[in-house]
Amino acid sequence: MTQDSNGGPDTEPMRDGSDTPADDTFRLLERARDGDREALQDLFSRHIPVLRRWASGRLPRWARDIADTQDLVQETVLQTFKRVGDFQPRGEGALQAYLRQALMNRIRNEFRRARRRPAHEDLDEEVAGDRTSPLEAAIRQEQLDRYDAALARLSEQERDLIVARVEVGLTYEEIAEALGKPSWNAARMATARALLRLAEELKRGT
Repeated sequence: MTQDSNGGPDTEPMRDGSDTPADDTFRLLERARDGDREALQDLFSRHIPVLRRWASGRLPRWARDIADTQDLVQETVLQTFKRVGDFQPRGEGALQAYLRQALMNRIRNEFRRARRRPAHEDLDEEVAGDRTSPLEAAIRQEQLDRYDAALARLSEQERDLIVARVEVGLTYEEIAEALGKPSWNAARMATARALLRLAEELKRGT
């Protein structure tokens, strides 16, 4: 079973009856760290399609307009797996969460590059890199399905606001520009309303 477009667990196929998906992923990562190109290719074939499905159902229209989503996914996975030795698996689904955050960081950088914003000296410190995102630090892995389900019940604009602010990490000024809001304060208020709706949906789903 694989992850669906709403971001559910990326349960991977087992090689034999004794392997759990997390164990299988861990072994592939270990082999990839040792230079096994077949293991690296196996990781690519498993995770690129899953990440593409997730991105196609998750990214707002403004993010999809920046660059071809499939290209962004492939380039993100390629760059991430070049640093595969830095990743320490924490359990089933951890690698997909790691890849999703790397993709969101790439989207944020592409957005700022497209708007030709001046570079700041502290940009590298500001961007979370491949570390766990604030979202995933606040919501434990087993709760992500519930979050995704609640997000899917919101309107398209509410989803776009939440993804832009919480997952991509845009400022309110950037959200106003991306979503056509008249001011940063209008973007802030709209985002606050969207987050309130999300909280209501999360409560309803319990």
